[in-house]
Amino acid sequence: MKFLVIFSLLSAPVWAESCPPTPDSSAELSALIDQIREAKDERAAKPISDQMWEIWLDAPDDAAQDLLDNGLRQRNNFDFVGALGTFDRLTEYCPAYAEGYNQRAFTHFMVEDYSNALNDLDIALDLSPDHVGVQSGRALTLMNMGLLDEARTQMQAALDNNPWLSERALMENGALLGPKGEDI
Repeated sequence: MKFLVIFSLLSAPVWAESCPPTPDSSAELSALIDQIREAKDERAAKPISDQMWEIWLDAPDDAAQDLLDNGLRQRNNFDFVGALGTFDRLTEYCPAYAEGYNQRAFTHFMVEDYSNALNDLDIALDLSPDHVGVQSGRALTLMNMGLLDEARTQMQAALDNNPWLSERALMENGALLGPKGEDI
């Protein structure tokens, strides 16, 4: 019996305690969105976009950061099953941290599981409504699901927050999300 108690304590997840609240970065992100809207070109917008990602990728505590970093490494090494499991643990531990859902959604997207990607993106968007990465990822997911009108609307929301996204090319005349009636 004593062995079982010790084993259960040793095998308890690192996140047995609760995740701290995600810091409120809305004022900083709002200022960065204002700056990127005023950027003269893509080159000037890049460091501002990088600052946004630094905020989004800053997990609430070390345990969450370790899970996020490990999941990113797994996905970068094409271990999609491992990455999904790690992002599952992250979202269980920190259910209010939007980036956990966003990164899990991107992993689902990479394996063409668009339905689960969309579910995670919807949660992430509820948690972080101006998250440009979530907005553009949701647009791309909708596009791949053939929901072009909804994808156009979502991509426009992303471009309203960052007009320099590389995905902006999808909104040009003749492009897949271009003005209705002018898509391919």
